Amino acid sequence: MALLISGCNIYNGEEVNTQTGAKELILKDKFADDFKIGTAISKAQVLNASDPELLLAAKHFNTFTPENAMKWESINPLPNEYQFEVADALVNFAAANKQQLVGHTLVWHSQTPDWVFEDDSGNLLNRDQLLQRMQHHIKTVAGRYADQIFAWDVVNEALNEDGTLRESKWQQIIGDDFIEHAFMFAHQAAPKAKLYYNDYNMFKPAKRAGAIALIKRLKQKGIQIDGVGMQAHYSLASPDFAEVEDSIVALAATGVDVMITELDISVLPFPENLAEGADVSLDVALQQQYNPYATGLPNAVEQQLASRYQALFSIYKKHSNSIGRVTFWGVSDKQTWRNGWPMQGRTDYPLLIDRNMQIKGFVDSL
Repeated sequence: MALLISGCNIYNGEEVNTQTGAKELILKDKFADDFKIGTAISKAQVLNASDPELLLAAKHFNTFTPENAMKWESINPLPNEYQFEVADALVNFAAANKQQLVGHTLVWHSQTPDWVFEDDSGNLLNRDQLLQRMQHHIKTVAGRYADQIFAWDVVNEALNEDGTLRESKWQQIIGDDFIEHAFMFAHQAAPKAKLYYNDYNMFKPAKRAGAIALIKRLKQKGIQIDGVGMQAHYSLASPDFAEVEDSIVALAATGVDVMITELDISVLPFPENLAEGADVSLDVALQQQYNPYATGLPNAVEQQLASRYQALFSIYKKHSNSIGRVTFWGVSDKQTWRNGWPMQGRTDYPLLIDRNMQIKGFVDSL
């Protein structure tokens, strides 16, 4: 399959500029000796074959993660109703462009409809009923793509900041072993797929310890877990990248692969009364002091962003034997979720590709 992108022919992974003949920086090629480079793809992108960001994704990335298309509320919004159009389109696009597709996500406390946990009268299900519902969903979704999806984020964000299990409805109704069952059901549905646990703020020592305990518990019980995803929603001020490195080393020591997932580095100030991370439930009114770069990013701030990315990628490359994939949460600054979280209407610059869909100048030095 050949794609024409901004005067470049891409064919079988080879890229040639048809206008100048010059080599262009291609992200997946730049880090080919280190790790896979991925991005998140949205519904709007994958359903529009001419979307410039979708074509750019095919050019620069060799793994895809669906932004929302495979979350429970999107793919199974009502009992016995499955909507596979977007997921099918993404699977087909990834296959046509020889990219690995990571399914995201099978079990999560957020973006899961209330009916999942309730009977027809609105009463909470019991343990056996909810386990049965979980198994049916995983069998239906993961089973449909058993030969096409390389790996699954089986469980997403099940830990509190102190490393204990989040008191979600999954945990409250089924118990602490809901994670074990999710991984077992995923293995039954897609026996060839890699199975991952994914969470944010994994650089924090307490949360890191909780993840390590979770991995060890699954392994001790003979339950398949192949990797852990460290979400990387960072800022210019935090976290301390020494803690990020400590977590990479500690997680890899458990014998699983480490993936860097959902990477972006916000340049915007964050309200002091809100906890940084990736809690999608945060939604506060726009305040202009938290949107200082609406008309453009000052060079001095872009240099700060460059320094942060350079420091981070030096760590990633140092530990490339442990890191299988680095996935950005979005293709370009134009459509990053950071523009709308935790305030709608902000203008952020957190990715390596700018609003004009050009690679930023500092990327070559990463």
